[in-house]
Amino acid sequence: MIDVKELAEHPDKFRASQRFRGADESVVDRIVSADARRREAITSYENLRAEQNAFGKRVARAAGGEKQALLAEVKELAGRVKAAQAAADAAQEELTALQRSVPNLIQDGAPAGGEDDFTVVKTVGTPRDFAADGFEPRDHLELGELLGAIDMERGAKVSGARFYFLRGVGARLEIALMNMALDLAVANGFVPMITPTLVRPETMQGTGFDVEHDDEIYRLERDGLYLTGTSEVALAGYHADEILDLSAGPARYAGWSSCYRREAGSAGKDTRGIIRVHQFNKLEMFVYCPVEDAAAEHQRLLAWEEEMLAKVELPYRVIDTAAGDLGMSAARKFDCEAWVPTQGAYRELTSTSNCTTFQARRLNIRERVPGADGKPGKSTRAVATLNGTLATTRWIVAILEHHQNADGSVTVPAALRPYLGGMDVFPVVA
Repeated sequence: MIDVKELAEHPDKFRASQRFRGADESVVDRIVSADARRREAITSYENLRAEQNAFGKRVARAAGGEKQALLAEVKELAGRVKAAQAAADAAQEELTALQRSVPNLIQDGAPAGGEDDFTVVKTVGTPRDFAADGFEPRDHLELGELLGAIDMERGAKVSGARFYFLRGVGARLEIALMNMALDLAVANGFVPMITPTLVRPETMQGTGFDVEHDDEIYRLERDGLYLTGTSEVALAGYHADEILDLSAGPARYAGWSSCYRREAGSAGKDTRGIIRVHQFNKLEMFVYCPVEDAAAEHQRLLAWEEEMLAKVELPYRVIDTAAGDLGMSAARKFDCEAWVPTQGAYRELTSTSNCTTFQARRLNIRERVPGADGKPGKSTRAVATLNGTLATTRWIVAILEHHQNADGSVTVPAALRPYLGGMDVFPVVA
């Protein structure tokens, strides 16, 4: 949730952010007006309450006819106080609804525009030249079937379109990836977490998802719960309504979970294979830190994602995501996209976002402001939250395609072999 005080002091900055996102700029003026109405309503209520308290003292001192007259006035005043309180509550609700409708303030440097307006930060490695290797590459699904690693047909039989089974080396590869990512996370101070995948609506909303209108979210109507598309949601809610002690450094968590997405807006896209599916597994980094440290922490998350890509020996590029493609919570986001040979394109494998204080304000997560002696003081402020992916099911697509051999077997990247019992090649079994 945005900071209304900051918006009121710097409205042009928020208008520019909305403009860069391709969003409604006029909401800034509506928030300023709503905040003024809220403050006016609160002042009116507090003045009437003070008058009511003063009347109470006069009634206590009065007697006879005077007391009866004052009691009548007190009754009338009580009605006005009740109406003023209702008006103040309504004004607060109006302001809160407007606040919740506005995405995070983008950071300076984020490109303007939509999905296709990203900036390429860097490109690492060179796409493999299969012509030089003397064969035409197979796509990941054909390879997965040859290896006995992916079964889409039975996934559809059991659960419907965009579901699948990972079996044999496919299942082992995903577990190996997740374990390698977890080891990297633990080595860098992350606490491993197995997170709930069903959450309350207030947790979903607090993270920045619109539970009323987001068609990507699965909802369990009878229970009033939501299936999460990332462990970020549960990890963001983990410290809701708490005051954190970050004096020793960021609080870092690595959440391992299954994830669920309806893919409602992707009809006809990536229907072949496991690029865009309804259920997958993911290891997600999540960080709480002081807002001053968030930009540097964001670069660390990106570096750890790149370290994972280097371990599996994939060519990739890093993009600075454009403002209109950031989503509700992110102020800045970098994606790492690996080259997928049969598509002749880079496809997203990881993403890392700096959400500044946006999620923490919605979830009421604070830290104590450091005092002059460097120790936590008495006042509090919102923390910053960040997230980033270290491994997910989609990585299998790029690994199989990039490391395939002419006979359909796949060479295992060296860093993964210890997690696969020393296996250096996935052999053809079909």
